Amino acid sequence: MKNETKTRKSSQKVADFLESNNLHKKDFAEMIGVTLSYVYNLIDETIPFSTRSTTLERIATVMDIKPEEFEEYKIPQEPILRDDTLELLKSMMKEKKMSTITFLKAFPRKKRVEIVDMLRGAYPIPIDFKELSTIGKILELDNLDIYNIWEDRLKQVLENNGMDLKSNSELLNSMFECAKKHINI
Repeated sequence: MKNETKTRKSSQKVADFLESNNLHKKDFAEMIGVTLSYVYNLIDETIPFSTRSTTLERIATVMDIKPEEFEEYKIPQEPILRDDTLELLKSMMKEKKMSTITFLKAFPRKKRVEIVDMLRGAYPIPIDFKELSTIGKILELDNLDIYNIWEDRLKQVLENNGMDLKSNSELLNSMFECAKKHINI
């Protein structure tokens, strides 16, 4: 009986969220990377509420809550990245009073689950400037702000992969000056 209560509570949270945000189940399914029938079954309690950490983290990310708010949530199966750049993007969303749903809906449908995974920390902020520009444009950032985020992100990647940024500063400065010229900054 206790398990039914857990299922009902989590299923009801999702149902209430969808209703209060006027979010169609199909859009929600695409954002969390599941089928539409899965979402219907989850809400109708035809199936038990997910215990898979990836699915719960995606649901929580879209709902803009902590996954721990679901009783079914257990220790994650995959590492979660704690990234200053990601925290910066999240703070920019908050500054612009942009909900996670509004942010996600700005992306093509097939890209949304990837963005959800990025927001939950399972997928890194891209170093591809074009991809990062797309994210920046949605946040209404200018090219200089996007460039600065890209430069910081690229430095993170280089440093994490063994480059001593200090001893390679001349090389990096030259490379970044070239990049600035290329994108007209």
